Amino acid sequence: MRLFGWKVVVDCPIPNGGVIVGAPHTSMWDWACMMALIAKTGVKVRWLGKNSLFWFPLGPLLRAWGGVPVDRSSHNGLVDHMAQILKDNPGTFAALTPEGTRAGAEYWKSGFYRIAVSARVPIVLGFVDSATKTTGIGKILYPSADMRADMDIIRDFYRDKIGIKPGNTQPPRLREE
Repeated sequence: MRLFGWKVVVDCPIPNGGVIVGAPHTSMWDWACMMALIAKTGVKVRWLGKNSLFWFPLGPLLRAWGGVPVDRSSHNGLVDHMAQILKDNPGTFAALTPEGTRAGAEYWKSGFYRIAVSARVPIVLGFVDSATKTTGIGKILYPSADMRADMDIIRDFYRDKIGIKPGNTQPPRLREE
């Protein structure tokens, strides 16, 4: 990343486990940014990816790097599964891109929030900002009983972050709000 002028920053103490939000998610390069962040911090991460990425010979490598394949065509208890992984493995992080697509979405998927609430872990606001060529962790949010207030904090954090493909950057909103 340094070769391309990017830097990895961590602006807060990293908690012992949680849900890392990766946003804005506008390019396949976001994954490279996440892997650089993982390498810099040394945290143990499980991340979700669409199951079509997990083909042989790439699949075993992605799983070894913490990848969990997701069949997005069906509801399969993924929130409960990921929450249980975090409960059973203290110090582990679930890294998620709530937009669910690189093309931009009207609403974020709420799984990141529901996993954090269910597992009773913080939400770590990870970011990519092409305007400053930085990726990293900027804020820790402990979910409250007020989803809208929590999402206002998240919106405020991401309001000036620009994705690698700026036209695909969308403001954080949940359908449930």
